Amino acid sequence: MFDIGVGELLVILIVAVVVIGPKDLPLAMRTAGRWIGKMRRVSAHFRSGIDAMVREAELEEMEKKWKAQNEEIMRRSAALTEAEAGAPVMTGPPPVDAAPAALPPVHDAAPAVGAASAETIADPLAQIPAPEPTPKGAADVQG
Repeated sequence: MFDIGVGELLVILIVAVVVIGPKDLPLAMRTAGRWIGKMRRVSAHFRSGIDAMVREAELEEMEKKWKAQNEEIMRRSAALTEAEAGAPVMTGPPPVDAAPAALPPVHDAAPAVGAASAETIADPLAQIPAPEPTPKGAADVQG
């Protein structure tokens, strides 16, 4: 990165010993190491943010491309099916204003074995039997 050789590093060390002094040199080296570490962390964070933005931009571009290809495939498929069947083919969801198809009446079907009567269906609680009344004072005798 900086292409510093052994000779250049030795000159820097001698200048640092002369300027800072041998007594304060360890403290200066520790401070310089902390600053370098902070700069590396900030640059790594910045780099990861840029990489994330580039990836998001690439994903958006690919999604647009895939959507266009999918629409083209759907158009070709619909055109081939229309050519084969001779009638237009619906390739999307049904229109909102279309009325739902009428369902066949339920009474046309044969009743199943054990089917409930109309009264039972109207009142589902009618199937549950009522609890038998307990004689007064029966709870006192149990204990």
